Amino acid sequence: MRAGPVLIGFGVLAAALATDVEPASAFCSVFTRHPCFPAVCSVLASRYCIPYPSYWIGQDLRLTIESASAGDAPASGALAEDASGEHKLDTLHAMFDALRACWIPPAKEEARPDMQMSVRFAFKRSGDIIATPRVTYASQGASPETREVYLHAISAALERCTPLPFSEGLGNAVAGRPIAIRFVDNREQQ
Repeated sequence: MRAGPVLIGFGVLAAALATDVEPASAFCSVFTRHPCFPAVCSVLASRYCIPYPSYWIGQDLRLTIESASAGDAPASGALAEDASGEHKLDTLHAMFDALRACWIPPAKEEARPDMQMSVRFAFKRSGDIIATPRVTYASQGASPETREVYLHAISAALERCTPLPFSEGLGNAVAGRPIAIRFVDNREQQ
């Protein structure tokens, strides 16, 4: 006779667990079937602690710069005005735009179709580069002469840009953090 209420209780519990009516901001619980981010971290917890559920940026900064076609290339006067102006860069997006604006790919006679080269370096708070950028990747099959041409173009672009006019906040945020830039020469060769 007492089995009836117990069975009804288990039935209600099973029905409650089977429903997927869970608000997006629901806390984790022992009844949660889907992955969720714990609201409380503990040394006694069996899973790792995630203080912030979604990172939009990693510990290093990554940027891809594609070569502009002849019609899209910025004027060199605009580059000089941006670099020497009183306007301070205060966001990562603004810093990336400034780095993109400085890139001038090698002449088409010296270029290689679909050439890619990546460099890694870091900035000081003042906007200067800490050390010589290190090449971390170059397209497979590129001759040493072609690599040298692209490395010279990358070095010239960074010399044109630096020192970047960082605001105090951005300078503190990016100082010493590695920045990886991938240069892609995807212009059509004729």
